[in-house]
Amino acid sequence: MLEGLPRVTDPRVLVGTGTFDDAGVVQLDDELALVQSVDFFTPVVDDPFDYGRIAAANALSDLYAMGATPLSALAVCAFPMQLGLPVLQRILAGGLETLREAEVVPLGGHTVKGPELTYGLAVTGTIHPRRILANAGARVGDALILTKPLGTGVMSTALKNDQLPAEHERAMIASMMRLNRVAGTAACATETHALTDITGYGLLGHALELALASGVRLRLDAAALPLLPGAYAAAEQGGDFGGLIANRAWAAERSNLGDLEPVTAKLLVDPQTSGGLFAAVAPGAAEAFVA
Repeated sequence: MLEGLPRVTDPRVLVGTGTFDDAGVVQLDDELALVQSVDFFTPVVDDPFDYGRIAAANALSDLYAMGATPLSALAVCAFPMQLGLPVLQRILAGGLETLREAEVVPLGGHTVKGPELTYGLAVTGTIHPRRILANAGARVGDALILTKPLGTGVMSTALKNDQLPAEHERAMIASMMRLNRVAGTAACATETHALTDITGYGLLGHALELALASGVRLRLDAAALPLLPGAYAAAEQGGDFGGLIANRAWAAERSNLGDLEPVTAKLLVDPQTSGGLFAAVAPGAAEAFVA
């Protein structure tokens, strides 16, 4: 997609499009840099308020994954008018509730009429230029920590097909709405060498980006993977879908994915919405990070 487009060469850009990082970083002075990202998607749950909360948490996650402090947000939305303005108001209210929880200032946004509903945020935060937690920097011997369980992709697909039990739906929604704020704070407070968040490329896709950026190989213990209640059953019963198929094809060329039991392999490449942070942490700091 970016082939043939000019590359950014501005010396103020500390992190740009040339890496696999979660957000861009522009230096303002010796002590301060701006961190910016944008993320939006179509609904993954039925309730408009929950959708707004999840989309906001997902967008803010990109800043937490850089070790940044989110400051402000702008809403971006395409809305089919036949759904009715009360639905749009509930979506926006959900986003505002998550921003309130995160202590992030909502500055407005931009909404257009469109054939398909999409909503998300453009977010801005701050960081010290020498304290950026990029996804390059993992070292041999680091502990790998994942801060949320997996399974939102296969489970949201099951929900769309009316095949997800209500208690599993509630667990999935709670996980997606939960901010990565505490996990980001833990990363900044411990000896974390590399950090990213797990979203559309699945655990293995984002882990591979971290490995490639850091010039290391990662070893994941499949038996230790945290899963949402009902995730294994949803992966076992459900068929493949576009994002999962693309993730598997990309990961299969760069990992030993084919050696795994099929359902576990599926969960490793399952596209996540508002997933957890994935950190490479100095071995001696892992216990403190988890605590």
